[in-house]
Amino acid sequence: MRGKLGFAALFLLAGAVAGALSLVDRLGWASVPATTLVSARWVAIAALVGYAALRRSLTTSILVGMLVGAEIGHDWPAVGVSLRVLSQIFLRLIKTIVAPLLFATLVVGIAGHADLKKVGRMGIKALIYFEVVTTLALFIGLAAINLSRAGIGIQLPPVARADQLAPAKQTATDVILHIFPENIAKSIAEGQLLQIVVFSILFGIALALIREEKRLPMLRLAESLAETMFKFTNIVMLFAPIGVGAAIAYTVGHMGLGILINLFQLLATLYVALIVFLLGVLLPVALLFRIPVRKFARAIAEPVSIAFATTSSEAALPRAMEQMEAFGVPRQAFVMPTGYSFNLDGTALYLSLAAIFVAQAAGVSMSMGQQLLMVLTLMLTSKGVAGVPRAALVILLGTVASFNLPVEPVFIILGIDELMDMGRTSVNVIGNCLATAVIARTEGELRVDASAPVGAVAK
Repeated sequence: MRGKLGFAALFLLAGAVAGALSLVDRLGWASVPATTLVSARWVAIAALVGYAALRRSLTTSILVGMLVGAEIGHDWPAVGVSLRVLSQIFLRLIKTIVAPLLFATLVVGIAGHADLKKVGRMGIKALIYFEVVTTLALFIGLAAINLSRAGIGIQLPPVARADQLAPAKQTATDVILHIFPENIAKSIAEGQLLQIVVFSILFGIALALIREEKRLPMLRLAESLAETMFKFTNIVMLFAPIGVGAAIAYTVGHMGLGILINLFQLLATLYVALIVFLLGVLLPVALLFRIPVRKFARAIAEPVSIAFATTSSEAALPRAMEQMEAFGVPRQAFVMPTGYSFNLDGTALYLSLAAIFVAQAAGVSMSMGQQLLMVLTLMLTSKGVAGVPRAALVILLGTVASFNLPVEPVFIILGIDELMDMGRTSVNVIGNCLATAVIARTEGELRVDASAPVGAVAK
């Protein structure tokens, strides 16, 4: 603990000194040698690296990697450019995750929930509700980034632009046919995300329709594959501080530090969009279905705080289910587990916003039709990310690659992804809790006792 405090104090002191020297130099009060300014900044960064090493937090390490990369790109642009190979290694590892992760999670999401097949009316209601709300979230994210234009003004390096493939002109028939796979191995090899999703959905439906003794072995295999790919993602993410740092060093070496302004604009855009979604979609839904808002807010306060702190919807699931039962939702009316695969509102909003940010950063002008096609892709691919930290990154990378967009802006986003993840994960939990209450209300099974304290599980 003392070591952490010592490194933090050293970072603050060195940072304050570096800032004061820079201010003195800019105001012309005194001429400060460039080497002095650089040395002060590196002392502050070294202290921050020591703090990250003691803390052993991936989030802290990614932020430190981003700062180190920015400083390298600023001080030694040629070195920053040469580090691009490290970011490409990280990108290749991430790309290997996309197809098996999507296949496994979608198959489990469709065939693994008995209520999708047996509950009937309630299951259909839940799926319709999930699709309507997540689609609204996607469109709010789309509108927000088109209004803020946070990615406009970013000048990607020439090499990044060279990586971008020129999109071929396609007729409406070509676009429709392109959705359906003719060879799943070919679709995986070419990174055709929408084709992989369509195959996985049909496979999951077929699996759900066969007898249990035939279904369970394949379902267990899919569950095992999903768990393995999430662990694989965690292993790859250990390389994230280096990959992100190298990508930022490469970008800043070409573009300068002005990119940080665009990042803060993107962060502000996301949180404003999430607030608009909460007030413009979820609040009216709660009022329409006569959900007592204040009591509901008290009930979800603890699971939402868990989700915000851990950036994992799964971590908040047990407490969320307990609190919603205390709120008055009987266990037989729970649709929350299904919602964790099909109703990730915050993640859906983030994905549409981030994908268009990548297009803006790449200087690609997408027509409304192209943006709607991307929203359709995200509407399908966002199912099954399962509320696991960083899974949205995998979906985002796969989506932008399938639309022939460069991936460098995704690395830029990753620098602030933890701050964005806190907001979107909290909205995921709020949306799923509300969905559970709404479906229970439509079934006539919501029993809200205004006198009962939240936290006392209903009998």
